[in-house]
Amino acid sequence: MIDIGVNINHRFFLDDLDKTLADMQEMGVKGMICIASDLEESQQVQALSQSYSAIWNTLGCHPHQAKTWNTESKTRLSALIKDSRPVAIGETGLDFNRNYSTANEQFYAFHEQIELATEHQLPLYLHERDAHKEMIDILKQHPDLARKSVIHCFTGSQLELDKYLELGLFIGITGWVCDERRGADLQASIPHIPLDRLLIETDAPYLLPRTIRPRPKKNHPKYLPWVAQEVARLKGISVEELTKITTNNTQTVFGILT
Repeated sequence: MIDIGVNINHRFFLDDLDKTLADMQEMGVKGMICIASDLEESQQVQALSQSYSAIWNTLGCHPHQAKTWNTESKTRLSALIKDSRPVAIGETGLDFNRNYSTANEQFYAFHEQIELATEHQLPLYLHERDAHKEMIDILKQHPDLARKSVIHCFTGSQLELDKYLELGLFIGITGWVCDERRGADLQASIPHIPLDRLLIETDAPYLLPRTIRPRPKKNHPKYLPWVAQEVARLKGISVEELTKITTNNTQTVFGILT
């Protein structure tokens, strides 16, 4: 299996990256996609993917960091793409929950990254919180791009899921699905996700699956099997079948060769 979402820019991972990768692979997770949140992190994860065959990377600007996006950002990211092609543009999108960047800053950065993805024929790696309608309205203007893009860390209702599936998005599921306190809506939505749209991720070091015993302090890509087990249970299929399907989907949407 492949973890489609790891926030690698933490000492927890980077102080001994070789051990991070070895621990991950020992648990049957053969690779991970490291997510970029701004230009600096884009450069960092690009360098890591060039050094480690088990790492792939995105390039982009998270909506929290949209305030850092400027008139030079698109050109600078385009140069990085030409230097070493990422698997997606992002993590980009809209987040009106915490509003670390204004709505206008987020719209500006999002639209420019949509242009980048279109120009370079790459999928979008999407983040959305409390901005579902706005996200849908924008993606409807780019139907071809939406059909090959990913909504990362989906935690919403079946109604929201249906809207994303109508656009043809791939759906990334995290350890939120293992949370008995907050995950009820997501658990109810899992049976309605077509197998050919399903992806799994940890979003490590966040969203630790609460089914792990004894419970670690931080999430890690090596804990992806716990996500797979819960999603497989909810889909009524074996973990082996789920792993095969989600790995194939990951290879398809991100153009990964393993």
